[in-house]
Amino acid sequence: MLGLIGKKIGMTQIFDPNGKVIPVTVIKAGPCQVVCKRTLEDHGYEALQLGFEKITEKHVTRPLMGHFKKYGSPAYRYLREFRPSYDQVISDYEVGAEIKVDMFAANETVTVISKSKGRGFTGVMKRHGFAGFMQSHGVHESFRGPGSIGQCAQPSRIFKGTKLPGQHGNARVSVRHLRVVQVDAEQGLIMVKGAVPGHRNSLVTIHKEH
Repeated sequence: MLGLIGKKIGMTQIFDPNGKVIPVTVIKAGPCQVVCKRTLEDHGYEALQLGFEKITEKHVTRPLMGHFKKYGSPAYRYLREFRPSYDQVISDYEVGAEIKVDMFAANETVTVISKSKGRGFTGVMKRHGFAGFMQSHGVHESFRGPGSIGQCAQPSRIFKGTKLPGQHGNARVSVRHLRVVQVDAEQGLIMVKGAVPGHRNSLVTIHKEH
């Protein structure tokens, strides 16, 4: 689905016309430039490659700088590809065209993709929501442990997928059906209801839904 690249600014709350408080995440989306187009004839699929955040040439590797010069585009810090859905066509966009946040409208739904906060190596209570052991009746030294995880006889092994301690967060997360509450075209801001994965200033991609 076509969309934009942006950065998460943070969370706040706004009021609707009825005075109801709505928690929103503010995202600085775009403007993004179409660096190049992927076509069925040349690449086997259709997509738009968008660039976000202009940077100087000295901060770009030579192979990537060659890619920008090939299409006559300025250097960008971030490049992402967006594939059109069944009712979208990339022929509506030309190389070098600028896409802004006004492509979104209030009350429509979007999908936001970002990398979640990294929380390091965590236990089962924080990672999987285990309740922990009772705090009396002789329990000791295992209040936050996972409990019994295996068998003494058949099959005498730990099943794959068992919920255990391990790396938590720092993973690509998609949140679907977030409602757009407000769009500020002048400042390039979009406000979506609810939370978005990642820390402040983390990179996000916003995709239109149909």
